[in-house]
Amino acid sequence: MEDRAAAVAGTEPRTRDGAFARAGLGAAAILRLRSLSGWWRSRSTATRDGEFALVFALLSFTAPLSKIGAQFGDLPTHGTSAASVLLTLGMTLPMAVRTRWPAACLALAGTCFAVHALLGCPPTFGSLGLYIALYSAGAHQNRLRRVMVAAVAAGYLVFAIALHEMGSPDGLVDHLLFSMVLAVAFGLGVLVRERRVREAERRRLSARAAIAAERSRLARELHDVVTHHVTAMVVQSGAAQYLTDSPEKVSEALGAINGTGRRALAELRFLLGVLEATGESAARDRTPTPGRVPDLVEQTRAGGQPVDLVEDGEQDPMAIGARLTAYRVVQESLTNAVKHAAGQSTLVRLAHTPGWTDVEVTTAGTSGGAPASPVLGDGGAHISGGRGLTGLRERVEMLGGEFTAGPSPEGGFRVHARIPAGGAA
Repeated sequence: MEDRAAAVAGTEPRTRDGAFARAGLGAAAILRLRSLSGWWRSRSTATRDGEFALVFALLSFTAPLSKIGAQFGDLPTHGTSAASVLLTLGMTLPMAVRTRWPAACLALAGTCFAVHALLGCPPTFGSLGLYIALYSAGAHQNRLRRVMVAAVAAGYLVFAIALHEMGSPDGLVDHLLFSMVLAVAFGLGVLVRERRVREAERRRLSARAAIAAERSRLARELHDVVTHHVTAMVVQSGAAQYLTDSPEKVSEALGAINGTGRRALAELRFLLGVLEATGESAARDRTPTPGRVPDLVEQTRAGGQPVDLVEDGEQDPMAIGARLTAYRVVQESLTNAVKHAAGQSTLVRLAHTPGWTDVEVTTAGTSGGAPASPVLGDGGAHISGGRGLTGLRERVEMLGGEFTAGPSPEGGFRVHARIPAGGAA
């Protein structure tokens, strides 16, 4: 008993090693098949069809397969002859054009199949080419499909009449069953074609949606860049007209205008680069790098608008899309403050909580009590400046955040955005 147990124990490692070896061979075989499949797909359609037709023709003359195939009519058969060899080639070699010219492939293969049956040639593996040709016609024929179907039906009718005249014992039921088999082969091709068409349409719509989304994103970026910087330059140049008595202040104002213009040009060059991108450059990350909110506040303050910045909490690492959205919210809000409430105090508050960043920009009301920023309609859309607040809402909601904008209780205007730190544009 002990010897037997020892023997069994001794075989366990070998059994495990054998299992591992078989698993390794199986994995290697799968990888090899995948490699061959990828190599096959990488070849052109004409090359694949030509190689398939050649292999199909050779298999039709091999001993194990030469007697296997579709046969119909049950007419007396004769031995192999030169005619049967030529007809077999006529049913196999047309597969070389089954994708490019499926109707021609079907016409050749179908005619050779009919003549092969009417002459009483022995069964051949090449007769399966009729089914392949029907499938290919259903899958790849794009023009005159109804004409092709009518021609096939007429040809089959002539074939059936010829069989009957030559004494075929097959009756109506046999012809119906055979025609159903032919219809199934053609129908499978039609199903594949429809699925391919649906997939192509889905890709086309997806590409159109991606283009539309990219255009919308670029429109938002252009709006933010142009509106903010041009508004700042207009306000700064307007203020400089009243500083002629102070050359130092005029110089500071001109310097601020120059800096604003340079920043605008830099951002516009980036957007132009996105529009002109092709190839690998187009596949790279095209999201602009966001600036720093403190720098933005300082630039606005240098232009004469009183702005304060308050930041609470520790900021979690934010995705570039979330950082850019937070930056654009502050940028657009300060632009509106300069346009609609020049000289009124503005408070920018950034509140960081785990996973979120709250951006709040509040502008005090004007002396007449009018709103200090664009008036919103009932739906919250920006109706005075075009895309501004609407674009901000789209940005924030696209990231899964929340956005509100409207008059504040004190008579000014308040913009608030709650942005997830992990949001990606």
